[in-house]
Amino acid sequence: MRLVFKILIAMFCINMTCGATTLEQRVDRLYNSMSLAERVAQLRSVYMSELFMPDGKIDEAKCKKLIPYGIGHVSQFAMDLGKSPNEQRDMVAQLQKWLIENTPNHIPALVHEEVLSGVNALDATVYPQQIGMACTFNTELAEKKTRLSAAALRAMGGTLALSPMVDVVRDPSFNRLEESYGEDGYLSAAMGVAFVKGLQMGGNLHEGVAACTKHFLGYGGGANASEKELMEDILLPHEAIIRLAGSQVVMTGYHAFNGTKCVANKWLQQDLLRKYVGFNGLTVSDYGSIPQIDESLSPLELCAVAMNAGNEVDFPTGEVYVNIPEALEKGLISEDVVEKAVKHVLMLKAKLGLLDNTARLYSDGHIEFDTDEERATSYHLAAQSIVLLKNGNIGSDNKPILPLTAEKLSRLGGRVFLTGPNANSMWALAGDYTFQAMHYFWKGKEESPLRPKYVFLKEGMEQKMPQGGSLLYSRGCDWTDVPETIMEKGGDPRVAEQKIIDNRMVDSHEPADWDEALRMARQCDVIVAAMGENVMLSGENRDRTKLTLPGRQEEYVNALVATGKPVVLVVFGGRAQVISDLAKKCAAVLQAWYPGEEGGNAVADILFGNVSPSGKLCVSYPAVELHEPVCYNYGLEKDSRIAWPFGYGLSYTSFEYSDMQIDRQVATTAEAFGLSVNVKNTGNVYADEVVQIYVSPIDSESRLKPIQLQGFARVSLKAGEKQTVRFRLFPEQLGYYDGGQWNIAPGRYMVKVAASSQDIRQEQEIVLTGKHHVKKLREHYLSEVVK
Repeated sequence: MRLVFKILIAMFCINMTCGATTLEQRVDRLYNSMSLAERVAQLRSVYMSELFMPDGKIDEAKCKKLIPYGIGHVSQFAMDLGKSPNEQRDMVAQLQKWLIENTPNHIPALVHEEVLSGVNALDATVYPQQIGMACTFNTELAEKKTRLSAAALRAMGGTLALSPMVDVVRDPSFNRLEESYGEDGYLSAAMGVAFVKGLQMGGNLHEGVAACTKHFLGYGGGANASEKELMEDILLPHEAIIRLAGSQVVMTGYHAFNGTKCVANKWLQQDLLRKYVGFNGLTVSDYGSIPQIDESLSPLELCAVAMNAGNEVDFPTGEVYVNIPEALEKGLISEDVVEKAVKHVLMLKAKLGLLDNTARLYSDGHIEFDTDEERATSYHLAAQSIVLLKNGNIGSDNKPILPLTAEKLSRLGGRVFLTGPNANSMWALAGDYTFQAMHYFWKGKEESPLRPKYVFLKEGMEQKMPQGGSLLYSRGCDWTDVPETIMEKGGDPRVAEQKIIDNRMVDSHEPADWDEALRMARQCDVIVAAMGENVMLSGENRDRTKLTLPGRQEEYVNALVATGKPVVLVVFGGRAQVISDLAKKCAAVLQAWYPGEEGGNAVADILFGNVSPSGKLCVSYPAVELHEPVCYNYGLEKDSRIAWPFGYGLSYTSFEYSDMQIDRQVATTAEAFGLSVNVKNTGNVYADEVVQIYVSPIDSESRLKPIQLQGFARVSLKAGEKQTVRFRLFPEQLGYYDGGQWNIAPGRYMVKVAASSQDIRQEQEIVLTGKHHVKKLREHYLSEVVK
């Protein structure tokens, strides 16, 4: 999208550009011209709704009262306003114009929003939630998605995205698991790097928007990890994204790390983030996390603790950082601390082009959201995110139940019964941090599923039903009859204001007639049961006490199975759910996650065989209730607690791996080594395969984890086609952290080509030769696919 911007900031010539030749000089000059009140304002934020009248016109009296010295940031403007893209852009334009014309140094604000599964805005494209994105193992399409999101956000005037979340989550029950890329540090790093490269337009911040990686560090279980696991796995996505993609902003988490809240943790923010990783960008608090440091501290003390620890911006309003002048006066913080923080804000604005004479602040003309290209991208990601967990054989020919092709439906009888709470609902598709989910959870307001258009599973199946097939539908059961979530203590403080949250459930707007549904099921030939979670059962501050299907859903599926008709179970939600007993009884099982606006089309295409499933699990799928850390790389042996392993996913075809080639001896100091393998589609349908590379130690003295993902490639193959897939790997990928440095030790290692972490197809030994080699930091984090 070409952005054409209106505002010419002529007054910047006086303060910004005369004689300045570098961004640093421009920032220094601007900083020196600012009063203390202006500097403090750059470390604070405001909600745009506080500054506007109901008719969408800026309230100049409020602006003069609330932001007379300017403002550094605008918080969640699209979710806050809930307007059309053009209306939101017009309001941003009014605010930026007011700041430029009415504040001492004419500095525009950084306007931020969430872009986790697309821009958190009315009408914006809704992509699959991140846990589903990770199952695509498709970094190229992930990068394209965030390029589209960046263009959409920039058009409205947004310049900072509070995304991605790259927490390595090892707790299957974590309420925000859906926002993550799952349990593996390498996969999280690869997907996160792609996310940030797309969002920041490959480093062209004048066109892209700044990324904010979160939550630093160890949210979702990693804070209690050993030093080795912390540095090798939990830190890896943040480190790789900062060093490979140049992420501009880092947000700390709500949680405590080694007994100290992250936002007040100096070791995390200064020793680890800045000194070790080398981050030189901006650090920001999560919303309302500073007051949660210690309830016994005064706002003045909280201000000093957070700033001295290294936190630079107070989100969402800066209510604590209003105390900066007093903290300076009393010597609780130094001028140097304030200077560094303010200059990091100004530098980010400079990199984004906001301090240029012709600043790019918003687009001109009509803004079109949810374009054909965006919808197509959302569809392809959804189709690639869905994981086929089981595909059992039925009938006299003993063939798999899926896909339900015209021929197969004809043999079965042709009548398909669709049922379940997620069969005809937006809440099967929209994960947390989409506009609809945010408005429903935070504001209790249900938005239309037409802005953008959500394709429910029922609609998708109706439109794509093969010739000769017919669809019957009855909801059958609801998600749950009683509230099943508890309000998590801590986290976003706005939750504490929602006293009714524990009594709120999603309204399905249609009856759930159990008896009617079972009568219809008996009349049909195959049953598709769409079960799982919804926005009130999965997400931030929504803790469920168990991982089985909510409410009476399991009982309902068992009743469907008892009809004697084959049941295809489709599970939606933000995390893997305990369905092992049901899976044994069902003919097939699909894990669909929250697949976004095109989810109904994507699931239908897989059910009917228009697309072969290709998603691979980004988590170890539990067979039993698990409320403790679990990860495939803890050991080589199959864990009886796990139903389906990391990297697992079935297809409608089969793949043969052969002729693995690898450099057999490589020096510890070598630049790289090569690997290739042949992959052949041995079935009769076009399909994608995700080729996975794992490494394991052979020598007992090696400090390498028992098994670790170190590469992957998505390959598209016609029936009978064979391709050679080539990788470039690096000795550092066989290294380990110890003694404050990265170690590459000589010895023997096994490199494995696999279809999952438990399905090794080819393996060969490699020997690292030479001396023990050490580095403070890795230079290479991710293997490369050689085209």
